[in-house]
Amino acid sequence: MAVQNVIILGSGCAGSTAAIYTARANLEPLVLEGHEPGGQLSLTTGVENFPGFPDGVQGPELVEMMKRQAQRFGADYRQEIATSVDLSRHPFLVQAGESRYEAKSLIIATGASARMLGLPSEKPLLGRGVSTCATCDGAFFREKEVMVVGGGDTALEEALFLTRFATKVLVVHRRDELRASRIMSERAKAHDKIEFLWNSMVTEILDPAKKEVTSVRLRNSVDGTESSRKIDGIFIAIGHDPNTKIFEGQIEMEKEYIRVLDGSKTSVEGVFAAGDVHYHVYRQAITAAGCGCRAAIDAERWLESLSSR
Repeated sequence: MAVQNVIILGSGCAGSTAAIYTARANLEPLVLEGHEPGGQLSLTTGVENFPGFPDGVQGPELVEMMKRQAQRFGADYRQEIATSVDLSRHPFLVQAGESRYEAKSLIIATGASARMLGLPSEKPLLGRGVSTCATCDGAFFREKEVMVVGGGDTALEEALFLTRFATKVLVVHRRDELRASRIMSERAKAHDKIEFLWNSMVTEILDPAKKEVTSVRLRNSVDGTESSRKIDGIFIAIGHDPNTKIFEGQIEMEKEYIRVLDGSKTSVEGVFAAGDVHYHVYRQAITAAGCGCRAAIDAERWLESLSSR
């Protein structure tokens, strides 16, 4: 089994940017695309805030262009999912189903997955009125009425941001009080465009057949009564889960996110992290790409130092 110079886990903006940089450095990176090839961007439609595209670009198209750019310089993409790793040895061992790989360095860019409501209509409507990122998609809802599901700081931040575009923002929360901080709660409650629907749960999103969000069905969590509400878009803001399960007990984490220091370095020498798997503040394609660049340069420099030892 040939030892790879660098293996990149994940093929979103962070992973593919790392692949572009390491491939141009003649490191011949191996990219395991993961369970969601292209990352969360592949689930969106129009992207208007990525530099270099004045007319916008489709999310799947953008990640595909990144992949082709990396492949042009020699990156090897494989539609495999890393199922386990052994970071206690060097070269590092990566298992992907029946495939077994060894690497001198490892870049973890497995991202974070947005928690969803678990409704069958969510996935077909992602990017068609259902979103998990107000900063990404808010501008598509000018003069529209939208809904935010959640009761924490993230949900209220999304709601407040959406007031810049929407005529009304409905915040749906399953309890009768918010989990958010007092300052965020007071700010949201004071805003004339924000309305709260307490003790409520979304049970269905319509209409997948029309490929757009037209309304939602709601259930009151106290008395069980059901109702419907016409809506133009819905933002799910109930949290994210970093894709770090296979690294548990092998690398230092903080609240399940990989901890980095001095750039992209992790607690394991030769292992680097990039994107939402460690950087959960902004969750933007461009910040993930920047993290991928940083991890690639750090990995390249580490490999150079390794060869001189």
